[in-house]
Amino acid sequence: AVVSTQSTGGGEKYSVISQAQLKKLTKVYNRELTKSKGKAEKDAEEAAKRAANLEDSKSITISEDPSLPAARQAKISGLGELRDQRVKVFGWVHRLRRQGKNLIFLVLRDGTGFLQCVLTDTQCKTYDALLLATESSVAIYGILTAVPEGKEAPGGHELKADYWELVGGSPAGGVDNLLNTESNPDVMYHNRHMWIRGENMSKVLKVRHATIKAFRDHYYDKDYVEVTPPTLVQCQVEGGSTLFKLNYFGDEAYLTQSSQLYLETCIPAVGNVYCIAQSYRAESSHTRRHLSEFTHIEGELPFITFDDLLDALEDLIVDTAQRIMSSKHGDLVRELNPNFTVPQKPFKRMDYRDAIEYCRENGIRKEDGTTFEFGDDIPEAPERKMTDMIGVPILLCRFPKAMKSFYMQPDKADPIVTESVDCLLPNVGEIIGGSMRIYDEQELAAGFKREGISPENYYWYVDQRKYGTCPHGGYGLGLERYLMWLLNSNNIRENCLYPRTAERCKP
Repeated sequence: AVVSTQSTGGGEKYSVISQAQLKKLTKVYNRELTKSKGKAEKDAEEAAKRAANLEDSKSITISEDPSLPAARQAKISGLGELRDQRVKVFGWVHRLRRQGKNLIFLVLRDGTGFLQCVLTDTQCKTYDALLLATESSVAIYGILTAVPEGKEAPGGHELKADYWELVGGSPAGGVDNLLNTESNPDVMYHNRHMWIRGENMSKVLKVRHATIKAFRDHYYDKDYVEVTPPTLVQCQVEGGSTLFKLNYFGDEAYLTQSSQLYLETCIPAVGNVYCIAQSYRAESSHTRRHLSEFTHIEGELPFITFDDLLDALEDLIVDTAQRIMSSKHGDLVRELNPNFTVPQKPFKRMDYRDAIEYCRENGIRKEDGTTFEFGDDIPEAPERKMTDMIGVPILLCRFPKAMKSFYMQPDKADPIVTESVDCLLPNVGEIIGGSMRIYDEQELAAGFKREGISPENYYWYVDQRKYGTCPHGGYGLGLERYLMWLLNSNNIRENCLYPRTAERCKP
């Protein structure tokens, strides 16, 4: 056989290998073959040794010493008062480090905090100990002691185990089998159920919890009443093109775009009213601030003016932010977004006409390079650019009637615009949309006609204008967008449990 090698010159791609080259390469090949064989043998020996150790470990058992004081079960967050006492803590192995055969350091996570634990001697040699991996669930018993001076541990203490037991095992490698910090976004979202166990995502979920509580506390202290409107509906609020349609026992129905219309029916019964519910938008949008399902915080207020509505929005944003920052979760916000400061009232109030002029004067243009004109919608990117250039919260008011929904009250001083408002915050853009509502029956009928909407399924909404109508207004706030602002998030998907988008509906 003729052996060729790549040519180093001339026009030929390959040339016949010399005997010296062939001899040299043969030696290299045989050496690598021997090395590979030796490594395979060594790996086989180590595997056999591990298997033997595992088999031997099955005969090693540990049990709780009955002469010790009964262990007091506690959450990690409540351990500060239990130092130098014997405790029992359940949790998941967040980190694990083995030091020789007789020492295991692990950090336990139970959702309320983190705890450093130490296993020693026989505790490290059982079958469960040899297979112990991150994300295993365990129960650890022992004396809680302060860490020595100069050492650090979560909470300033550690649990020196005198007994432990495995509750639920985990494959070797734990979560790293599925994803890590280098994983691409699709892998992360596909394994969201494991991603949320990470420290950062856990903090976001806790801040989200604190934020919802802050909104509820705000409303409670302002004498609003919370209601729970339906999410299966037969009417549109924000336009038919973004409705999720479904067959409701033979009738056409939709997932709600907003609970606003139902809230309006509640104000004669309870006065100021609000809800925190899911809303759905079937728009194929792929921006960093859009979701197909989101948490909608909506409120309606009777007997108010447009200025009253603007004041209420300012108060809502500022008061909830103050409540969050003064809560026990305020430190998490400061950790995730060190530059966050609660905004000051009053917010900048700016008419839509002035926003168009601001864009023209500051070189903010449409995607095709042309300038904005009255009647143009200002998309996300230009809107955010304007907001970031101004650098303060903005109440952008009085949008053209042709751009807005059928129920928005025209401005009596300028009927071609509505008493409508978007609240724009730096880094996010719009987080609230609101307006005064049409409260005259004939004007509402004209709104239905303008939008080509049959009033048949809105009989109950029209009745609000027949039976004791009144001036009223309201708004809807996207919780996830509020969190984008609060935490300076780059993408809205970071702020919800399982994001639903145009391209993803799982897990």
